[in-house]
Amino acid sequence: MSRVFRKPKWAVCLFLLMAVFALYSFIEPRWLENKTYIINSPDVPPKFHNLKIAFVSDIHHGPYFDISRVRRLVDKVNLQKPDLILLGGDYVHGSSKYIRPCFNELKALRAPLGVYGVLGNHDHWEGAALTKAEMAASGIVMADNSAFWVAKDGERIKIGGVGDYVEDIQDINPTIGDARKNDFVILLSHNPDYAEDLITDRIDLILSGHNHGGQVTLFGFWAPIVPSRYGQKYRTGLIDLGLAKLIVSNGIGTITPPVRLFARPQIVIAILRRQ
Repeated sequence: MSRVFRKPKWAVCLFLLMAVFALYSFIEPRWLENKTYIINSPDVPPKFHNLKIAFVSDIHHGPYFDISRVRRLVDKVNLQKPDLILLGGDYVHGSSKYIRPCFNELKALRAPLGVYGVLGNHDHWEGAALTKAEMAASGIVMADNSAFWVAKDGERIKIGGVGDYVEDIQDINPTIGDARKNDFVILLSHNPDYAEDLITDRIDLILSGHNHGGQVTLFGFWAPIVPSRYGQKYRTGLIDLGLAKLIVSNGIGTITPPVRLFARPQIVIAILRRQ
């Protein structure tokens, strides 16, 4: 008499759960959220109280993030009506052929106080010179190892940036050189690991990406792979460094494989408040 083997119910449930998660991991990359942080500081000038900053990082336009999605991203950022737009690098993925089309869309970004950005490691891999040229042609101010005062009604804050932590040098002097302790200073660094090298009281807010929130996580609490020397520390979110605050965005696009699991893509909205 032959025996009929049946999988136990728990095994069937586990298989179905894994199938749902696998399917969801391909859906989540398109489920873009606005993630808002309130940044309170006595250094925020009165005219900059309630200033809205949109920070976008890691678009990775390429095989897994087509040009129509870049166009929709631009529309969603502009819909927020930010006062200032900051870009955190890694604009393309996989080939230099994606650079010009990407910036042909990003040139439509609009903010009264301007659009500033830095390069990421992928931008160096795919073509730093072409990326810089296309940024300039698109009206985006390149802030790698540079800094700029942004004025509003006679008051000002400073926007600075450093080169990519892996593929470039980092010169903080243009950002802090003429900044006083009570000036509000924002630093763009594609890779948040650079925060470990900062020893200054002249930076108030650092904006970074690079880590994609882990891209694949265990319910958003832990990721098996984070491209950081410091493990989960700079995976995502708002981190108080003591001398400054650091926001690490989950970014927009993905690397291979093109999946996300409990690490939704984000447009970061930072609201400055005078404490």
